[in-house]
Amino acid sequence: MDFTTLQIGIEKNVARIALNRPEVRNAMNALMIKELTEAVDWLDARDDIRVIEICGNGKSFCAGADINYMKDIASFGYNQNLEDAKRLSKLFQKIYFCNKPVITLVHGAVIGGGNGITAASDIVLAEKDTVFAFSEVKLGLTPATISPFVMARCGEAPARDLMLSGRKFTAQEARDYKLVNFVGDIDEINKKLDAYIDDLLKASPDAIRDCKHLIRNVGGISNPYSSVFDMTAQLIAQERMSDDAQERMREFLK
Repeated sequence: MDFTTLQIGIEKNVARIALNRPEVRNAMNALMIKELTEAVDWLDARDDIRVIEICGNGKSFCAGADINYMKDIASFGYNQNLEDAKRLSKLFQKIYFCNKPVITLVHGAVIGGGNGITAASDIVLAEKDTVFAFSEVKLGLTPATISPFVMARCGEAPARDLMLSGRKFTAQEARDYKLVNFVGDIDEINKKLDAYIDDLLKASPDAIRDCKHLIRNVGGISNPYSSVFDMTAQLIAQERMSDDAQERMREFLK
C-alpha cells in the first residue's frame, strides 16, 4: 500500500509505521487519520507480521491536530464533526483492538490526539525529554475520543490531574501515571525496543492474540462496538460547535 503521510518498513516479521509529516511535527490531519487507520488494519491482517511499531519522523512524535485541519473543523456543522470524531475514534480502536502487539516510540512532543495513539498501544517507550499534554480544555474541548483508552491505561486519578488541568507533563510523570512503560535516552530506548521485539517474536502469535483479548475482557475495553465510543464522538462534536470552543479556536488559529 502507498501512503502520503506515513512511511512503512517491514523487516523480519516486524512492521514499522513512521508518522511522516515532520514539517508540522507530525500533527494529525484527516488524511493521516485515514491512512494510519488503514495501515494498522492492513498490517493486522497479514500473517507474516508479528509486531507493529509506531514512531514519528522529525523533532516530535505527534503535536496533536494540524492547524489547517483545525480550521476545517471550526467550520464544520454537527454532522460533519460527528463523522470526523468517529473516524478519529476508529483509529484508536484499530490500535487498541489490534491482534498484533503494538509498540509505540515517542519523543519531542506528544499532544492531544498523539496521546490517543500512545494510550491505545500495548507498550510505549519514551525518550526522557519528551513533553506530553492533554491540552484540549484550553480550547474549550475535552479529550473525548481518546478518553476510553487513557482511562483503561492510566485510571481515573491520573486522568483527573492531566485532563482537567491541560498542563504539560514530563516523560517520567507519564511513566509514573502508566501512560508509558519505559523512559530513557535514545540508546536505551533502542535496546529496550530490541528486547521487547525479541521476546514477542519468541512467543506464540495465537497466545499473544488471546492474551490481548483476555486483558481487554478482564480489565480494559472488551467490546469494539461499545456505546462509549458513540458517546465520546457525540460529545466532542457538540463541543466543537459551542460558542466557547469556537472563540477559543479562533484565538488559537490567529
